[in-house]
Amino acid sequence: MTPAPKTLHLVDASLFVFRAWHSMPDQWHDADGWPVNAVHGFARFLLELLERERPKHIAIAFDEALDSCFRNALYPQYKANRPPAPDELKRQFGYCKALCQALGLATLAHSEYEADDLIGSALHAVRGDGFRGVIVSADKDLSQLLGEHDEQYDPGRGRWGRDGVKARHGVRAEQIADYLALCGDAVDNIPGITGIGAKSAAVLLAHFDTLDALLERNEEVAFLRIRGAAQMAVRLREQREHALLWRQLTTIALDAPLPEGAAPFARGKADPAMLDVLVEGVGFGNTTRKRLVEAAKPPP
Repeated sequence: MTPAPKTLHLVDASLFVFRAWHSMPDQWHDADGWPVNAVHGFARFLLELLERERPKHIAIAFDEALDSCFRNALYPQYKANRPPAPDELKRQFGYCKALCQALGLATLAHSEYEADDLIGSALHAVRGDGFRGVIVSADKDLSQLLGEHDEQYDPGRGRWGRDGVKARHGVRAEQIADYLALCGDAVDNIPGITGIGAKSAAVLLAHFDTLDALLERNEEVAFLRIRGAAQMAVRLREQREHALLWRQLTTIALDAPLPEGAAPFARGKADPAMLDVLVEGVGFGNTTRKRLVEAAKPPP
């Protein structure tokens, strides 16, 4: 009998810090008067995750490549539509990362690779050791990483496996990068191919399977039963190099540098002294303090 795969939880931390920043009231401040509402919201999320999932292997990925990512070298306008994070939020990211470290959780961050790349590379690094991944994020980009036994999980909004991607996005997990290359991704400021939207991109990939096959057999596009098919064929021919560039941007890297010896990201020992400093510094209440003390204990 094949043993059940071990599980590595991979958390897209920045998503949940931003959620907390926008949803939590601005009623908590540190000793210097800076807001810590996002830290309180992130701590609630993290505690609920640790209490519900009881992970033995977990890595928390943070975005630090806001304008220095390798994708910016390929396309300077990548994510140029996003305003820089205010200082009030940058400071809170530091607290959130320190909280994870104080709890003995592996944290990943790199100036040239995004959290998605770190998650993909961490999952790739442990596949050969019999691990499956549970990717904690709502980001559709990350769906391209899902293998047979993997899951994507957004607390409060559900969890789905590789087979559930098509129902959510109209294409298979392995087609996500090609799909985004065709229809673009406004969130990341990737234009896509002119005149091709989400539905058209899904139809094209249902017929051709991959972007490479679509570009190679472009002469067939004009004969498909899609509104504007003839014009799509022209645009695909004219913007072929753009399509290939967009796919470079939408493909998650699997070779991002990881801390030496970090895999398989087993939970480490907590740092009680560091945890006490954080608890005092951001003003966690008694209930949260008790939950943090319990969370600091390794799972059985």
